[in-house]
Amino acid sequence: MKIAMISLFANPLAAGGSGHSVHVAELARELGREGHHVTIYIRREDSGARDKVRLGPGVTVEHIIAGPTRPLRADEVLANVSEFGRHLARRWEDTPPDVAHAFFWTSGLAALAGAKDLDIPVVQTYHTLGLEQPRPSAADHAGHVQRIRLEKAIGLTADAVIPTCGDEADQLLRMSVPRPRIEVVPTGVDIEQFTPQGPAYPRGEKRRLLVLSDLGEREDVRTAIQALSRIPDAELVIAGGPPREEFETDEAVHRLKVIAKEAGVADRVTFLGQVEHKNVPRLLRSADLLLTLSWGKTFGMAPLEAMACGVPVVATDVGGNSDTIIENVTGLHVPARRPGEVAKLVRSLLSDPTQLNALGIAAADRARSRYSWPRVAGETAKVYQKVIERRRLHDPVAKVQG
Repeated sequence: MKIAMISLFANPLAAGGSGHSVHVAELARELGREGHHVTIYIRREDSGARDKVRLGPGVTVEHIIAGPTRPLRADEVLANVSEFGRHLARRWEDTPPDVAHAFFWTSGLAALAGAKDLDIPVVQTYHTLGLEQPRPSAADHAGHVQRIRLEKAIGLTADAVIPTCGDEADQLLRMSVPRPRIEVVPTGVDIEQFTPQGPAYPRGEKRRLLVLSDLGEREDVRTAIQALSRIPDAELVIAGGPPREEFETDEAVHRLKVIAKEAGVADRVTFLGQVEHKNVPRLLRSADLLLTLSWGKTFGMAPLEAMACGVPVVATDVGGNSDTIIENVTGLHVPARRPGEVAKLVRSLLSDPTQLNALGIAAADRARSRYSWPRVAGETAKVYQKVIERRRLHDPVAKVQG
């Protein structure tokens, strides 16, 4: 198949990219390895960037000029979606893809605009939904309402919607997206890179708890820090957020350092800042446990990567965590914003090496068997084939030619 991927929100070329950008990049690479031809369309943020960049066999990233050539705030992206969509329409008029797959809601708007008059089926992956976001401030309320309205419109218009977990599928049903259009396909993990065996970051004698987070409020790193005060002889390593050189001016880092000081654990908390994705396996292998304590919906890539490295996960039972982590088999679930309960559970695990080892072995087995990129790409390709066939069956010209 000739596949177009649209990603205004996440850059698959970014070395220290988010889970969303890793998802797009790895899915595209695997589809390319399977013989498909993939073009990922992203917005040009750097005037010096090349027009086209080869990401892997059969995979090209193409930069589109839509708005200023600089990183945009979330509220600025929407203003440039129409221009992006017009470029797609011009690009696809001569060489249309078999299917277009949009990632995040603004990408969905652009994909639908580009495909509108060309009979190209569109598949949508949201990653996050407006209905799941925290209540906005009064200044952001209008934009939040608009996002929810447009996300519903995209879901009702797209040929298929691919949620990455069951919770998201339920939310889509509540948005009135027809059940036959919803196809759950989880995110994946590179089981060749993320393995229990391999080099690890150095560590001392303390037991190491690890958090991989963008340091946003919903990630609830606060709970992990407060729990540490009740877990003696352990350290907490926090990876993610801004590069280290931006620590002094970053509000989230300052806020969390104050919390650590107030909890009396500042000497046992280490902030690494942004970590390149290629270095994450080494970091995970150095940890005894991964803590994923978000109180809202979560994308779920970090727990998968930890599991593939044989590291048990203690996580809140939300979003992808509900599907990924099997209670008392590959990890444990904890209630959100309850540092006392998190501490009690972690102390219990750290004092039982047999259980900790068993959870790690089962976690690695589950990651390999269910969440490998070849399996995820295969399931995604089946969705593509289904929407292409559905379009063909409804196209009277195609029926005659057939």
